[in-house]
Amino acid sequence: MKYQTRKRAFLLLADGTIFHGKSVGNQEGTSFGEVCFNTGMTGYQEIFTDPSYYGQLMVTANVHIGNYGAFTSENESDNVKIAGLICKSFSYEYSRAIADKSLEDYLKENNLFTISDVDTRALVSYIRDNGTMNAVISTDFDGIEKLKQQLQDQPSMNGLELASKVSTKEAYYVGDEKAIYKVAALDIGIKRNILRNIAKRDVYVKVFPYNTTFEEMSAWNPDGYFLSNGPGDPEPLVAAQTLAKEIIERNLPLFGICLGHQVIAIANGISTFKMHNGHRGINHPVKNLLTGKGEITSQNHGFAVVREEAEANAEVEITHVHLNDHTVAGLKMKNKNCFSVQYHPEAAPGPHDSEYLFDQFIENIKKSKN
Repeated sequence: MKYQTRKRAFLLLADGTIFHGKSVGNQEGTSFGEVCFNTGMTGYQEIFTDPSYYGQLMVTANVHIGNYGAFTSENESDNVKIAGLICKSFSYEYSRAIADKSLEDYLKENNLFTISDVDTRALVSYIRDNGTMNAVISTDFDGIEKLKQQLQDQPSMNGLELASKVSTKEAYYVGDEKAIYKVAALDIGIKRNILRNIAKRDVYVKVFPYNTTFEEMSAWNPDGYFLSNGPGDPEPLVAAQTLAKEIIERNLPLFGICLGHQVIAIANGISTFKMHNGHRGINHPVKNLLTGKGEITSQNHGFAVVREEAEANAEVEITHVHLNDHTVAGLKMKNKNCFSVQYHPEAAPGPHDSEYLFDQFIENIKKSKN
């Protein structure tokens, strides 16, 4: 085995609990973040590059990580967004024909500190019981007391604005400029596969920075508007909430995913809350209340919409619910051209049960143009 003698490492949780492991690639290092877990059995590269995970230490519930290497075109953003990786068995060798490098080399290129040989089954169970919390992974056993102090000084994800850390600095275009429709997308942590799914429906997309105003967006004369997924708490995103309110007020086609869904809820006076441990995986069951059909969905969020407030709001209708805990998974406005979902219909990684939502968005645009 490669690196037979590897450096000892550990995960220190904010409550003082320690899990032991070893560093991947014989690295020395330290990394802070909010610890969370993903239950997906595949798709680790897409997870690592999803901007929604910015600032988080990712625990992979699947035992084997790295066994199919890395393939550059499967990135969901320009680089790795997680703050660190915690896994059980890290595979230094890979056997996927189209892979262009090992996961070890890929993570080295992205300067990501990784520890393995952690009892992730026990760790995931602990997080389920005690909730997500700040943590640190490190090889610095001599500095544990200092790390404990630094850990107490780390900001909570509750109230933390992170969209500005991952959003594009300049507007850019995706798709064919001769396409039938034009969609203005607000990047508060957008994934590439969302853009692919919109663009392939004969749409030319212009992607705008997180703090873009309605005046700036509407000057491009789009046919519809989109609010993306992203990291952090939706409450501090005042500019995005204002944008959503102005789009809704004018009854223009609007679609939101994940963080965008939460922003739309807040724009309608509906609160959000930080979940105990969030939904992160590719097999989450959702029921479409409009059709009665079930969907297996890809999810990645630590905040959710307050269901009681959504039910009491006369302007909105709950369209989808999560079947495990009955949290709000989708909303639509009753008298406006606006809808949103908490999960990821583009599913990279994950099932494609919910791709119809992109078609629904295009249908809404068509109706608004007629």
